[in-house]
Amino acid sequence: MRLGILVNSEQHLPAIIGITHTAAAGGHQVEIFAMDTGTRLLERPDYVALAELAGVTMSFCDHSAKALGVATTTLSEKIVCSSQFSNAKMNHHADRVITL
Repeated sequence: MRLGILVNSEQHLPAIIGITHTAAAGGHQVEIFAMDTGTRLLERPDYVALAELAGVTMSFCDHSAKALGVATTTLSEKIVCSSQFSNAKMNHHADRVITL
């Protein structure tokens, strides 16, 4: 199964981490897209570490990150700076999408 996680808030980090670890450990593909205040999580080491898990891909809305002054220049190359097009692709390809 392919799970999409739309992160549009910085309030649910423990749930994002738990769901991602559980799904990846179960052999599922997980795609995470951050936008709005969810991009603030890009400054949290425990959030960006999710990109290192097998089967997990991550991207974020550049417009949102810039508008909020989120530091993104030191992010791993595994976390893709993108646009809402990545969100649309995630929603198209995912079997299920969770919004947190």
